[in-house]
Amino acid sequence: MDASHRALPSDWDQGRDGISAMITGEGARIVVKRRRHAPPGFFAAEATGLAALSAARALRTPRVVAVSARAIALEDLGRGRPSDDDWARAGAALAALHARRGGAFGFGCDGFVGDTPQDNRPEADGFRFFAERRLQPLTRRARDLGMLDANQTGRIDRLCARLADWLPESPAVLVHGDLWLGNLHACTNGELALIDAGAVHYGWAAGDLAMLTLFAAPPPSLFAAYEAQGGIADWRASSPLLNLYPLLNHLCLFGAGYRASVQAVLDRYG
Repeated sequence: MDASHRALPSDWDQGRDGISAMITGEGARIVVKRRRHAPPGFFAAEATGLAALSAARALRTPRVVAVSARAIALEDLGRGRPSDDDWARAGAALAALHARRGGAFGFGCDGFVGDTPQDNRPEADGFRFFAERRLQPLTRRARDLGMLDANQTGRIDRLCARLADWLPESPAVLVHGDLWLGNLHACTNGELALIDAGAVHYGWAAGDLAMLTLFAAPPPSLFAAYEAQGGIADWRASSPLLNLYPLLNHLCLFGAGYRASVQAVLDRYG
């Protein structure tokens, strides 16, 4: 947890699980997210991720007001409707975020993608990082849950050994790590902000872009501005394989409804 994040006052820390709006004694509007049984380190990871994104001075993020083991208080960004220009500005800002390179893949602390712990120990090799820190742990978890059979787990292991055959070698850059469309929040003025930052790390820029298209996609103006600003342009062919990671995570968290999507990726890559 960043030292600048103060402890959550006890009256904010109490209450039912969920998200509630509040006004502080100073008149600031905040939102408090509470989970009485949050995984250890869950909200600290979100606060640390938001601090890293904020320091990049790219996309807007909510200011962290306070944090505890079971809650986090954030600046209330409001809710608006983005224009096409707002989407374009977000694309350019995302390219700026992805321009921030790291010395290795990983992060200074572990994180969470949803409720799934994310191993962020540093690794110089991006292919090894994606295989050993991302795909293989979730494959083992899905197998243990009975969501994948021996044939499927074996196919994923073989795929992991051949990632370089399908994915371009790319640098480690600062990424959101869980960038489905819902984590691009439209503020009151339409500006787009990054939220739910527990999965922030140094990884492949294409992973963020791929996930933006997994369930629904933003307007084309975002991607056009991203590429015009110098962001990578050759990410689309890699998307099905990169999205195997969030699909495995959804399989573990939400059940067998995602098995067919995982199988489709395995069939695509042999």
